Amino acid sequence: MLSTRVIACLDVHNGRTVKGINFINLKDAGDPVEQAKQYSTMGADEICFLDISATHEKRRAMFNVISKTAESCFVPLTVGGGVNNISDFRDLLNSGADKVSINSSAVYNPKLIKQSSDKFGNQCVVLAIDAIENINMPSGYEITTHGGRKKTNLDALKWAKQGEKYGAGEILLTSMTSDGTKRGYNLKLTKLIAENVSVPVIASGGAGSPKDMVEVVLKAGASAVLAASIFHYGIHTIHSVKKHMFENGILVRDCDYNE
Repeated sequence: MLSTRVIACLDVHNGRTVKGINFINLKDAGDPVEQAKQYSTMGADEICFLDISATHEKRRAMFNVISKTAESCFVPLTVGGGVNNISDFRDLLNSGADKVSINSSAVYNPKLIKQSSDKFGNQCVVLAIDAIENINMPSGYEITTHGGRKKTNLDALKWAKQGEKYGAGEILLTSMTSDGTKRGYNLKLTKLIAENVSVPVIASGGAGSPKDMVEVVLKAGASAVLAASIFHYGIHTIHSVKKHMFENGILVRDCDYNE
């Protein structure tokens, strides 16, 4: 049985970590490199960097931030935002990223998933899905791009299945209506996707407590949990999350629960 990963997410804008609600009303939350170092020592299983405005602003990914982080962090790094082609993919991996997350570019050029998977291995390819509720979609959820700014008329479940078929090694699933609210993950959406793909699904958007993380694993089948706000602002620690998960029968990595 695989351990459930706890992932610290750093949403980056103009070189700074930010956090808002539904990707708007952004507030400065610190230096991403320094925060990544802290999360690495605090027991994060992975760190995810998302440049949330790179695609919208038509910028390339943040290679310098990744290079600095990789020099001092010893946990896997996933990077997304502004990745438009195989060259961006390669440059991020060469900068120290272990995985690359693609979202908008994959929607508009699905071949990028297969190309990157074929060239670098599907373990490097994370398909990020930003979904909103839409009763007119077969699954009840629609894919959005550009940090949730653009609707696509693409069904979330259909896209998740296609992404896996094209070669995505895992899915980073964000409920845009839950993001930043601290009211819990979207269990319905997570369960829908997790039950219909065979690759790991990372739950994202809405974590407010360790209880939320337990629920999305036990009730919705998430393989990993991702959070930002509760870690950035010291509401909960990675240790307390892992301890609560362990106490609820979830296998987690490397944590001393006797403290």
